[in-house]
Amino acid sequence: MTTRLTTAAAAALLLIAACAPFVNAPGRPVQEPYVDAAGFHAADGVVLPVKSWLPDKNPPKAVVIALHGFNDYSNFFVAPALYLMNAGVAAYAYDQRGFGAGPDAGLWPGTEALVADARAFAKVIRARHPGVPLYLLGSSMGGAVIMVAEASPEPLAADGVILVAPAVWGRATMAWYQRLALWVGVRVMPWVEITGRGLRIKPSDNIEMLMALGADPLVRKATRVDAVWGLANLMDEALASAASLKSPALILYGEKDEIIPRAPTRAMLESLPPAAAVERRVAIYGNGYHMLLRDLGSLAPWKDIAHWIADRRRPLPSGADERLGTWLQAEGPEGRGH
Repeated sequence: MTTRLTTAAAAALLLIAACAPFVNAPGRPVQEPYVDAAGFHAADGVVLPVKSWLPDKNPPKAVVIALHGFNDYSNFFVAPALYLMNAGVAAYAYDQRGFGAGPDAGLWPGTEALVADARAFAKVIRARHPGVPLYLLGSSMGGAVIMVAEASPEPLAADGVILVAPAVWGRATMAWYQRLALWVGVRVMPWVEITGRGLRIKPSDNIEMLMALGADPLVRKATRVDAVWGLANLMDEALASAASLKSPALILYGEKDEIIPRAPTRAMLESLPPAAAVERRVAIYGNGYHMLLRDLGSLAPWKDIAHWIADRRRPLPSGADERLGTWLQAEGPEGRGH
């Protein structure tokens, strides 16, 4: 019996050792990145789809680059971009590597690749609109990408960042069994695809929008285990980078967010370096869910974003930037991560 158990244990260890997460890293650089009608041509030649919204009559007062969340794509920014466009602000969004209509969708490209793409895209758009203030907006995973990029030796070429429910649920704030499940899963079955069915989470109160996402083939419904592992790595770095976020920032979070937990969000906010209100505002929306920019009450965050871009010195019109102290002291339900 002992021999059999030893053999079985050895076989299990060999199985674990034989499996490894796959990272679909970029190829070597072959060109200078650029944007044309076909999309964003990255340094390694990969072409990522791009959407843009430009004011018709006058030059833009500012430009926003929007980075979508995990398993989402550039379409997430259509409605807020149209609102900003009417306020004289141009907007761009691209399908991040591994998502949407880009090549190899579903394969995790690695944090370094996501950050490099954001940095290159920002430089290209900055050159396209010289002298115009440029802002990077990231939702969930997109916010994490921006945070990591801003903490790097080569920050983004931006005048400020807008973080919408940034994905900062790093392993340091996960329960032990969550860390264990991720550790085992990525070593035993990294290629297996999982879904969020049965979790009973509510990402938004906009049911019509959620149904549309369910019917959209470019929104991923199943995720490889190693992609979840890659997202966890990104969130680790994002949470750790909070102490280095010195750029002017607008941070938005919904009290009813069931995706990104309160605890890591609070830890992230408390890790930020001191900054005057003119350089940083944190907005807490009492009726907001994770998909703040697509909730039924999304007009309030849109207005706040446009207002902050126009004048960072004044309080937000929604008053959501007055709720932070109360929210930090309050207890509430935890989310499940995204």
